[in-house]
Amino acid sequence: MSLDNSGYSGLVLEKLSSSNIKVGDTLSIKKDDEEYVGVLMPRSQVGSDQFHVIIKLESGYNIGIKLDQGSEVNRIKAGKKKRTTPAEKEPDVKGLPTASILSTGGTIASKVDYRTGAVNPALSAQDLYDTVPELRNYSKVNAKVIMSVLSENIRPSDWTKIAHSVASEIKEGADGVVIAHGTDTLGFTSAALSFALQNLPVPVVLVGSQRSSDRPSSDAAMNLIGAITLATKADAAEVFILMHAETGDSYLHAHRGTRARKLHSSRRDAFQSVNDYPIFSVTGEEVKELRVPLLRRNKERKLTLKPKFEEKVALVKTNPGIEALTIDHLVETGYRGIVIEGTGLGHAPDRLQPSIKKAIDAGIVVAMTTQCLFGRVDMNVYRSGVELLDIGVIPCEDMIPETALVKLMWVLANTKDQETAKELLTKPLAGEIDMRSEESEYVKGLGGD
Repeated sequence: MSLDNSGYSGLVLEKLSSSNIKVGDTLSIKKDDEEYVGVLMPRSQVGSDQFHVIIKLESGYNIGIKLDQGSEVNRIKAGKKKRTTPAEKEPDVKGLPTASILSTGGTIASKVDYRTGAVNPALSAQDLYDTVPELRNYSKVNAKVIMSVLSENIRPSDWTKIAHSVASEIKEGADGVVIAHGTDTLGFTSAALSFALQNLPVPVVLVGSQRSSDRPSSDAAMNLIGAITLATKADAAEVFILMHAETGDSYLHAHRGTRARKLHSSRRDAFQSVNDYPIFSVTGEEVKELRVPLLRRNKERKLTLKPKFEEKVALVKTNPGIEALTIDHLVETGYRGIVIEGTGLGHAPDRLQPSIKKAIDAGIVVAMTTQCLFGRVDMNVYRSGVELLDIGVIPCEDMIPETALVKLMWVLANTKDQETAKELLTKPLAGEIDMRSEESEYVKGLGGD
């Protein structure tokens, strides 16, 4: 690759050009009595930094080095040119199940160009077979990129698009569907699909990666293989999140789509079941059932698709400094639903009560969850909770706040009657509510084994 579209400019571009260095070449950088050797990587063109160069070290990690006029940059060897070869023979997949892999923009289903270090979407089944050759032993793969969106930018309208894509793959006869998704909002999307895809005939598995596929510690390949194994082998038909069960590479856990939360920013076992247990473990080719799923696999079952979501729903986390203006603003701007992430058993400051009542009187559905990581709402214990119940706040039992938000979005988009909406919100539809909690359910999430 030339330097024309490399993202470099200014001093860095001048030094690279003077030594005839191109992206993919191995170079040496000498600065302040230190020498760094690595492969020149392309640089993001966001921003206007003219002094940093990015190289991939032999360890597989990328580093940025700030150059100055005294820095010495030399080419050690040219990068290997990408050879154009005839398409590889299609793998023999006779007798294997069919898995559909839908990519939404996460790096897990991406292909790394090890000549340049660039990470690109895996646009075809052949890309996936090339990147993770082991897939040939597990399934016939149908791969599609349905969007390319960073997960923090996902909107409810994207959930609708994903749900339609899943329904289409199931209609075409897929034995299971895998959705590659960024981890930041994986729990929101899994909850949304749990409500949008009803009476599923086969499993739908959302999977992500905490470490990108160009890092030695990447969990991408193991997670992807595990997701395909679960999607094609599990005797279940519901929405799951599948990720590492611990920091090593021994096994994976499948969590119910309405019960999982990302509890760590970077650990590979970041996802845990909240107020619940995992449903399956996956070790190599073995799928072990840990809890009874909502439905068993049955390809004769007809999927019911209800993919609409109301976007004018807010999640409000109470805190000691919160003002009633927060609620007032939502009323004034036409919101149809509010989920309060209250303290303890479901409490909010007394000063919010007049505004909450005003919202309810205006026809807004107001629901209560707890900001505690584990446990359930019980608003009959203390005066604050009782008063909120009296003005019409709906307790969400042991639903996690993210799921309550998504469910209220779904409920309000699928019914115009407020009383029906309230009834649906408190009725278990996709394993999101359990009317009985056990203390032992929370041990794993609190750091136990």
